Amino acid sequence: MNRLILNKVIMILATLSAVLGMTFLFWILATLTMKGLSSFHFSMFVHDMVEGGIRNLLVGQFTMALIATAIGVPLGMMAGIYLREYSNDSTLATIIRNLSDIMMSAPSIVIGVFVYALFVDPFNHYSGWAGSVALSIMMIPIIISTTDNMLSLVPQELREAGIALGGSKHKIILQIVLKAAKVGITTGILLAFARIIGETAPLLFTSANNAYFTMNMNDQFPSLTVSIYNLANYPDAESRDLAWAAAFVLTMIVLFINLMGRFMTRDKG
Repeated sequence: MNRLILNKVIMILATLSAVLGMTFLFWILATLTMKGLSSFHFSMFVHDMVEGGIRNLLVGQFTMALIATAIGVPLGMMAGIYLREYSNDSTLATIIRNLSDIMMSAPSIVIGVFVYALFVDPFNHYSGWAGSVALSIMMIPIIISTTDNMLSLVPQELREAGIALGGSKHKIILQIVLKAAKVGITTGILLAFARIIGETAPLLFTSANNAYFTMNMNDQFPSLTVSIYNLANYPDAESRDLAWAAAFVLTMIVLFINLMGRFMTRDKG
């Protein structure tokens, strides 16, 4: 009897906690949607920040995120392949997995300070390259974990079938194992991209911001997230309205990427 009562109490507490969490989530989204839509106008996509738009900010944010993806995905996938296919659960593999887990939970501002010390301070100026490096460092452990986990779900029989047909190890991995896990790995890449596209703290220390349109990665680079932070602290109402509109656009982008990733996972099932 006591166990049944305890079970019901825990169930009620868990339900209330879930409802409370969802309430705050919808409150935030509702506030962002109302304030963002009231300040939203399509002309903001064809004007730069100095003209009251976000064109240069979107281009800058996606440029750094795409470069970070080009750096982080190959490195993360190769590390994940090593852990699952070559390491044989060695001590080194255990260390790499533990370090990867630690990096996934590391505060993004710590990564920003680290990259600042290596790529900003020695050169005495911010740069888009430094911002991309910071974002790629955030992305790599997510890709490592995703690749490692997805490859572990591929049946061993597929590898054995490849060996029976005379395939070399690297060909079996490239042509059989990775193809079998491609949906899960792609989903992980999308979710990792969705995370870095909304990061602010690392970019405050690395790329800073630029109110003008530029593709010069060697100088301060436009960033949507940093601009939202800056605009929200400006005294004039126009800047704060632009911050709300930019935050709404960024939220919709992140939401779309996350939903696309979830849809791919559901489709696989």
